[in-house]
Amino acid sequence: MTEQDGNWDFHLRTLSNSARDSNTANDPASDPALLQSVKKLHEICVAENSEDLVARVYPQINKIFQRAAASLSHSRTSNGLLLLAILQFYLDFGEVVLHDADPSLRIFFRSCLSREFADPVVAGATLEFLIVNRKKFTSSFLNLLPQFFPLLLKLVAWHGERLGKLFLKVLPGLISSGSFLPLFISLVDLPILVVALEKVEKSSGPLIGTGIASIQQNTAPKMLLALMDEAYTGSTIEDGAGDSESEDNSAIDVDSPLFLELLKDENDGLAERHWTSPGMAALLQAAVNSPYSDRLKQALILAPPLLDVYFSIALHEVNESLMCALIPLLMSRYSTIFPDKNFSHEVHKRILEFMLSAFQHSPNFIALLKKPIIDRVGEAYDSPEKTELALQLCWAIGEHGGGGGSHKDEARELFESLELLLYENLSTSRLGLRQDVSRSSNEEAYSKSSQSRLLCFVVTAIAKLATHHRELLPRARVSLGKVARSQISDARVWTRARDFLGLMNDPAICSSILGPSRPSQGTMRKAGSINWNEGSRKMIAHVPFYLLGELEGAPFHDFSFSDIIPRR
Repeated sequence: MTEQDGNWDFHLRTLSNSARDSNTANDPASDPALLQSVKKLHEICVAENSEDLVARVYPQINKIFQRAAASLSHSRTSNGLLLLAILQFYLDFGEVVLHDADPSLRIFFRSCLSREFADPVVAGATLEFLIVNRKKFTSSFLNLLPQFFPLLLKLVAWHGERLGKLFLKVLPGLISSGSFLPLFISLVDLPILVVALEKVEKSSGPLIGTGIASIQQNTAPKMLLALMDEAYTGSTIEDGAGDSESEDNSAIDVDSPLFLELLKDENDGLAERHWTSPGMAALLQAAVNSPYSDRLKQALILAPPLLDVYFSIALHEVNESLMCALIPLLMSRYSTIFPDKNFSHEVHKRILEFMLSAFQHSPNFIALLKKPIIDRVGEAYDSPEKTELALQLCWAIGEHGGGGGSHKDEARELFESLELLLYENLSTSRLGLRQDVSRSSNEEAYSKSSQSRLLCFVVTAIAKLATHHRELLPRARVSLGKVARSQISDARVWTRARDFLGLMNDPAICSSILGPSRPSQGTMRKAGSINWNEGSRKMIAHVPFYLLGELEGAPFHDFSFSDIIPRR
């Protein structure tokens, strides 16, 4: 180290002198030379790979970290970069000096990043720090990042596309068994987080410093008094949203429980309380009625790609119990999304794609989630969003046979829910025989079209479910017969019911077309059934329809039917 002796002594002396300097003793970050000395000493230790050098510099660096951490509450200088440089030293040489970096990392997140997340330099350096050390976090600090994912989401919410690519690399490290479900809520609510942060900035000043931290701290006594009042008088804790006044007429206080939930820094479990709060409606109404800020526009663009990463991990890396628990949450949040048309479309599309992929991966989920599925099918006419969700659930029920051949009781209950939805349409003539005078002609036409589409899916699901579970065939014939003889204005519905009744008269063809797309677990594919999964590879998916079309002459193909129909 002869060539670097001078530099080593100089930088080590800089660290030692900072403790005796009255100007920097209580605020180490105020001396920019200190950061450069810490980085340089770290580089020398890495280059020399000397445990002796590490042992010599560690006490000085550790003292600086403790002083910097103690000064965070009153420092007017950004401490983020200095603390990150010291944390990198801890992670690289912690085993050499027997230093557990976990408490130091928690101090950084709780006391520093919570105050400086709005600083673009600190935010970018934090994400780069997490990316560089992601292997160490996943091996030695597995639950640390999942605990602080709400705080890390503020980085991408506030800085938008500038940090979007970096955050995509960090996102997988935020997922654990404890954060998996709450993280979905936070990703979907990313635009709402932006609205909340911007309101805090407007009400309390710049977010760099102690803005949000002071709000959280000052609200604690208020919440304690409110809890005491509730205990002794029986009155409930209000959200503070009904009687407050503000310049933007959003009718909500920044120190209300709603904002404390949105602006929290640590994961405290699954919390849906804020969606039932009256303040949420006021907040969303104010955001939609005002011109979108640049941050909000960027959040609306960033959230869907973040959900892509989340759902990809959920499908390929998360255990089935967590995946199954996520699906009811998706159903409940499907109609409660930030009310922007393009954003809602993108999020809805991803939610449905994941749900259908999950059912394809584990068809037994349909049986396990029978109750929430039946509830959502029963809400089919509450809103266009719920209509689309019910439609896709109907398709999944039919496609996967209500969970498979081993779930006959669940399949029967699902069949009854489809049957009920079908009979409700027939009895109330929802598809056009009764007009809603409050709607315009365009709205009425759209409603008829969407309801016709839903009923087509219900008819198909009933036919497919009965083909999976043949004990349901008599009831299916009765249901489809009523539709075929009904006076429904849309011919697509009763024509489809009539076609399915015709198919049911030929069980072999009916099983091939409406039967399982793949054999249930533990069962063999029946002879004579078509392997539809091989259709795209062998290009034979048109064969059954050629036969059904009763075309004369030999079909134009050069393969043998033994290629697609298994032998006995």
